[in-house]
Amino acid sequence: MTAPVFGLHDRSVAREHVTAHIYAAIEHVITQVASGFGSTEAACKQFPFLSGYQRELAEGGAAGRWQATIAAIEAGHGDHLPLRALRAAAGLDHSDLLLFATIGLVEEDARFGLLCEVVQGVAGQARPTLGLLTAWFRSDGGAPGDARVRLARLVDLGLVQVVNPDAARTAWAVQVVPVVWDALRGTAGTATWVRHTAAAELAAIDDLVLTPALAVVAGRLPALLAAGQAGALVLRGPRGSGRRTLAGAVAAKLGRGLVVAEGLKADDPRWRALGALSTALHALPVALLEPGHGETVEVPRLPAADLPVVLVLPPQGGLSGAGAERALTVVVGAPGPQERAIHWRASGVVGALADDLAARLRMTGGAIRRSGVGARAYAVLAGRDAVSAADVQQARRALGRQALDALATWLPPAGDWDLLAVDDATRHELRLLEERCRRRESLAGGLGRAFAGLNAGVRALFSGPSGTGKTLAARLLAAALDQDCWRVDLAAVVNKYIGETEKNLNQVFSRAEELDVILLLDEGDALLTARTNVQSANDRYANLETNYLLQRLEGYQGVVVITSNAADRIDAAFQRRMDATVDFRPPGAAERLRILALHLPAGHTVPGSVLGELAGRCALTGGQMRNACLHAALLARGLPPAGEHLLAAVAREYRKAGASPPFALASAATVNGSASGGPTTRAHEHGAGR
Repeated sequence: MTAPVFGLHDRSVAREHVTAHIYAAIEHVITQVASGFGSTEAACKQFPFLSGYQRELAEGGAAGRWQATIAAIEAGHGDHLPLRALRAAAGLDHSDLLLFATIGLVEEDARFGLLCEVVQGVAGQARPTLGLLTAWFRSDGGAPGDARVRLARLVDLGLVQVVNPDAARTAWAVQVVPVVWDALRGTAGTATWVRHTAAAELAAIDDLVLTPALAVVAGRLPALLAAGQAGALVLRGPRGSGRRTLAGAVAAKLGRGLVVAEGLKADDPRWRALGALSTALHALPVALLEPGHGETVEVPRLPAADLPVVLVLPPQGGLSGAGAERALTVVVGAPGPQERAIHWRASGVVGALADDLAARLRMTGGAIRRSGVGARAYAVLAGRDAVSAADVQQARRALGRQALDALATWLPPAGDWDLLAVDDATRHELRLLEERCRRRESLAGGLGRAFAGLNAGVRALFSGPSGTGKTLAARLLAAALDQDCWRVDLAAVVNKYIGETEKNLNQVFSRAEELDVILLLDEGDALLTARTNVQSANDRYANLETNYLLQRLEGYQGVVVITSNAADRIDAAFQRRMDATVDFRPPGAAERLRILALHLPAGHTVPGSVLGELAGRCALTGGQMRNACLHAALLARGLPPAGEHLLAAVAREYRKAGASPPFALASAATVNGSASGGPTTRAHEHGAGR
């Protein structure tokens, strides 16, 4: 600070208003230091920089009458003044703001930090302490305890914070909350937990893509908040559903900006700072919260906020505390087909493709917009102007990797249903499941009133022995629906710490809902086991995990496939919640012949009689026969597999399972040994059916 700002027209009135309080504090500090050193001259000799301020105060003509100066500034400016708004919202007076500005002097001029060190006699203590402030403000006409009461109020309002709370009370060093001070001074803050958006940058309510019912509600919210008819506004919905955008539109209607805070916990002092910051910036306070199922977030009162706080929450989780009293809840659900089509077109996907994507993919508006941006980039990379379905698929897959890679694995497309060799009953159930997935959003419209609450989720259980095609069927289902399939990594999801498994599951389910991908819980019986009688703490927490998964699956809005080779171990409650249960049986002779035909190359020389013999007599699963065909190609050394290669490979599968093949392989193994270039003894080892 090098010169007074009064009378200078190149500074904003708001800045001039704050600076007037700062100069009032400087004058007060000079008076107190002069009292301690015996005279102003002695004080300025000890701290030469005070001489410059003393000269500025005399030249400015406002010395000794700061309250009148501040009142004159306020009288001549009817628009928003940050410090005036904060004073009105928090019920502060001139003495409170004088104390606040005194604490903030170190932020304006570091030399005041040196002054504090010398006056307090504590090296390195560049912040004023409670003891120093009590001494400086005793002569203000109040009792010695006034400074303590005022300071406690400033802390409660989120304007001041104690930097060494473990010290003795009189040694508490205090500083202004940087983000609030920066806002009052009109400078850019550096806090990473909060973000400010000016009113001019926010969308209008009429420009939002909302369902008709939500549009009506959104239009009424600004007046309701302005009248104080709600203690808080709770916007619930999945991530990317436009909750924050709606909050911004409400703020814009009120002529306010938006202050959005993330990562706030219970008893977090940043809650108080959020209230003060929103008032200073003439903004609507918003807190983004992420409680899981069964979790409750405690919201404190924001004493310095001049508008109710907006709490942005997922569908699950509870609220408590003074800040959540009289809360009004508005559910911002996933957009319908018409709204999704608007989002796709706005994101750069046009024509029939936009309508097709809107009908097929139940994505949130935010996910659609991000997918559209990515799809346009992929189209440019391919040298095309128009976005294709493949571009959109690539963009969605990239979003999936960002959101799901830590807890799930993407499974590449597998082809069509012709690649799956199962019996007619299983194939029929899979076709019905595909149809259910296609109609999952419109199905409730053709049902009775009792189905009014039917959600768009589809839960399918694929049960059967290992190797019967359950995982392949899930991949084929995704391909038939033109969606991506992500297999949940149970090793990454399941955590030994209490509550962490539920958090991980909630994260993967929420992200999958947002992007509308198919989730695969492979070997899901590890999570879906039957609840047991509680005999230990482990039993209790295992049952809690099961209960959580039951609730999350029931409310899940996407497609989830659970595979199990031990269906009898799955809790009966899960069985009841399945929309489709598909049994995968070991393949019969016809299916085994089909599996061999699908896996052997077109130029193979395996005789039909050998294929028929293997299909008819070898009770192998599809996975085992796939492995046999793969090993036969390896034995053929780049040539088309022959009968002896396949026979030896099948024998190997039996040996891996600890059994003997149901046919003699001695001669075939000998032929195989010479074909593979190995010694006769090694070939004899392959013919383990001896």
